Amino acid sequence: MRLPAAALAALAAAASFAAPLAAQQFAAPDSAGARRAVLDYVEGFYEGDTAKLVRSVSPAVQKYGYFQQRGSAAYTGEAMPYAEFMSYANRVKARGRPTPATAPKRVQLFDVQDQTASAKLTAWWGTDYLLLARQNERWRVTHVLWQSAPAPTR
Repeated sequence: MRLPAAALAALAAAASFAAPLAAQQFAAPDSAGARRAVLDYVEGFYEGDTAKLVRSVSPAVQKYGYFQQRGSAAYTGEAMPYAEFMSYANRVKARGRPTPATAPKRVQLFDVQDQTASAKLTAWWGTDYLLLARQNERWRVTHVLWQSAPAPTR
């Protein structure tokens, strides 16, 4: 079966558009940049380094988490707005006792695309699930859902 010249031209045009699109779609994601943003986030808290938090966290961040109060098995929920990120880091810096270098900061990247990424962070306070967005050529944390480590059962 021979295709008419117009059909061949249409196929050639479609192929010329598909090649650059495929190259863009399957370009290697910036996993190193996303990982660095998560590390800047945790190190900002650990070290009291507000510059790392400014670099890695969107001012519009939404952070919500669950923790157990001392002596209680029930979890309490609490939001942490961006301003509290900075206040916490400033208190750590003012105390002059950053979190020990041996504290956990394990990062698992679940998915890194061109514009969005997701990750899990295990830190001394528990587990954070993070969503990141690429904003102005930089990865920034936009959402965090966290839980403190479960209290040991006796």
